[in-house]
Parts: sequence; C-alpha cells; structure tokens
Amino acid sequence: MAKHLTDTTTLHNGVAMPWLGLGVWRVAEGQEVEHSVRTALEVGYRSIDTAAVYGNEEGVGRAIRDSGVPREQLFVTTKVWNADQGYDSTLAAYDESLRKLGLDYVDLYLIHWPVKGKYKETWRALEKLYADKRVRAIGVSNFHVHHLEDLLQTAGVKPMVNQVEYHPRLAQRPLLAFCKEHGIQMEAWSPLMQGKELLEHELFVELAAKYGKTPAQVILRWDLQNGVVTIPKSVTPSRIRENADVFDFELSAEDVARIDGLNLDRRVGPDPDNFDF
Repeated sequence: MAKHLTDTTTLHNGVAMPWLGLGVWRVAEGQEVEHSVRTALEVGYRSIDTAAVYGNEEGVGRAIRDSGVPREQLFVTTKVWNADQGYDSTLAAYDESLRKLGLDYVDLYLIHWPVKGKYKETWRALEKLYADKRVRAIGVSNFHVHHLEDLLQTAGVKPMVNQVEYHPRLAQRPLLAFCKEHGIQMEAWSPLMQGKELLEHELFVELAAKYGKTPAQVILRWDLQNGVVTIPKSVTPSRIRENADVFDFELSAEDVARIDGLNLDRRVGPDPDNFDF
C-alpha cells in the first residue's frame, strides 16, 4: 500500500509510475498552468498529466524546466487527440507534443478516446514509438472493456495504462477487474467528480471526521486502496498540498465497502460509447 507521495506502481513493462499525480485539464496555458505544475513539483509530486487538446503542453514544459527537478525523476503523460488519430498523423502529433513540452520523450503516451475505426491504427503508431524507445510506456484513455478486447485482438503490445473517469459514483468494477486481470494499470480522471455532490456527502463528512482528514482526502485514499492511480486537478496551492496528503492513513475494509456502496454508474464526463468530438 502506497505510503508516500513518491511511491510508485510498476507497469507491466517494468516502468515505475507514481500512484498520485497532478492533472491539468482545463488549466489555462501560461501563468495558471505553470504555477500549478511548479507548486505540485515543490510539494513533491513527480507525475504530471496533460494532453494535446488541453492546449497547455508548453506551459507544463516550462514549469518542468524551471523546477530544477531532474527529468529522470519525473513521470510526464500526454495524449493524442481524436482529430490526430491514425498512423502517420499520430506519429506527427507525438513530435508536436514533444516540441511543445520541450522534452526528448514522454513517460506515458495515451490514446485520448476510442475513435471508432481509428484507434487500432493509432495504437500501431504508439507501438512504433515504443519500439523505437521514444516513449517509456503506452496506453489508452476512456476505453471500455469491449474497446480493450477489440484492441487486444491485434495489438503487439498490451496497453500499460487505461485512464478513465473513476470516482465513488462510477466505480467501474467490471472494467477495474478486467484491467487487473490483464495487467493494465487503471488510472482515475475526475476522481472527485469535479467537486459535485461527493465532497458534501454525509458519508465523506463522517469519514473525514473519523480519520482527521478532508472528504477529498478520503476519496483519493479510496482510489489508492482500490489500486487505481489518481491525478486530481487543482490550481489552488493549498488544495494541491491537501490532495497529496493521503499517505499517512488507511481506510478500514468496512469503510472502503461503505464507499463502494455509493456507486450509481453515473458519469460527469462523456460516455466512451457516445461522444461526438
């Protein structure tokens, strides 16, 4: 069980990935994202998750360079956007992301959404980048079980990560079981359900008081105890610190089960079977 902010899980290819990172979705390019990433790195985060479509890769790269943290200590994730999917276009998109980040490689490159008729060719490009040692790990995002099953029929390399919407209202148990069975590390985006309803839910208020933590910290701890890598997004320094302070307590099995009981299979983001972008 993770005991420290720098603790890692080992992906199926042997690469170490931190259990907790900073997400920068909807964080504005420029000062906002630079400040957010710089704060996280000062606090001790070593994993930063961005994407081409977020439009803030340049700011992320600047903050990384300004931080003084050695590159090999960091775990940087970015993603190929839907409009760039396909073999040649994905290779070009990767080069563009590297240019914007100002990096020689990223640690994890993901297919952002399972674009029908395209994600297999996109995956072939990721396998090429991986074979050429231009990226340390490759994976997918927002893939349901059936997308993974389809991809695994032709993939030469199994995805190392599947990053999906995951929180107590969307516990994704069949998907989590499938990923564990196949050695694919599941990762949570919107772990706090974008702040809606969960943080004021009576169960989290109760558990926060019991453990001397905040409702958000209880939720993030639940993720980690379920074996899910987590990347809460924040631009507030105090919240970035708070989100990282989840390694000095452990939820009881009974309390984990009570949180599990909140699942409603309810999304705040798009359904990977019905998205139009």
